[in-house]
Amino acid sequence: MSPEQILSHPPKVLSQEQRQNYFDLGYVKVEGLIPKNTLVELRRVIDKVWDASREETQSGTVFDLGPGHSPQKPVLRRLKKPDEYDQVFWDFASGLIADVASDIAGPDVVFHHSKLNFKWNDGNDEVKWHQDAQFFPHTNYNVFTIGCYLNDTGLEDGPLAVMPGSHQGELYNLYHGETWAGCLTDEDAGSLSMEDAEYLTGGEGSITIHNCRTLHFSPPSKSTDPRPLLLNCYTSADAKPYTPHPDPSSHAFELVRGNPVRWAEHDPRPCLIPPDWSGGYSSIFAAQVGEDS
Repeated sequence: MSPEQILSHPPKVLSQEQRQNYFDLGYVKVEGLIPKNTLVELRRVIDKVWDASREETQSGTVFDLGPGHSPQKPVLRRLKKPDEYDQVFWDFASGLIADVASDIAGPDVVFHHSKLNFKWNDGNDEVKWHQDAQFFPHTNYNVFTIGCYLNDTGLEDGPLAVMPGSHQGELYNLYHGETWAGCLTDEDAGSLSMEDAEYLTGGEGSITIHNCRTLHFSPPSKSTDPRPLLLNCYTSADAKPYTPHPDPSSHAFELVRGNPVRWAEHDPRPCLIPPDWSGGYSSIFAAQVGEDS
């Protein structure tokens, strides 16, 4: 569906202005959207995740662990597939956030994946400039990620930063030579105007939405407290994947709003093809620091 067709449907959660801003800029931030009781429940489960990671010694199918991880000092970079780890996460992804997704995707919405990322003040928590489309190409670019700030997130916490309007520009090569790096080369990153970057700070319960073509990164955290960020990715039902899902959960490709479609919509703009991840995927953190090479 085109933005005009999507905007013709009445919104469920977002305002019409917020939806228009998303299509114009490639992102939108909404302050204080998540109810307090929902945040309390999410944080309760995250405390359990935190404790469970202490028992792990290396990254696997559930946890992605950073250097120096130990039971005494857990360095959990990511909980993979939170949607199947605990029902609370799936209720969130298939409930209020799926309604938000329908305001962006149109009435027919498919769940793609979720992840719970943590940032640490250890020098290893920067997420370099990249776009999401190249990780999981689809027949069109109505693919987007909704992030939820579970705690207040200021500049010192390493918030998401985006390049406004970049969703209308080029897709970059995320290979460095023959190796998938999951980020722009130093040359391409150096060509970006950092003065144009928008840092999406926000209070607890705020959400961000960014398109899969939007350039984004996350600077290192300067806070001593870990910063959790819950991310859920959705597509319009007429966006069909070209390549294997990097890390499918039991809910991958589940229709969460509307009806199945019989026609795929194709965007003529090309997309980089990632490595064959049908045998498994680690994380963007591992790729960007060279742990996968």
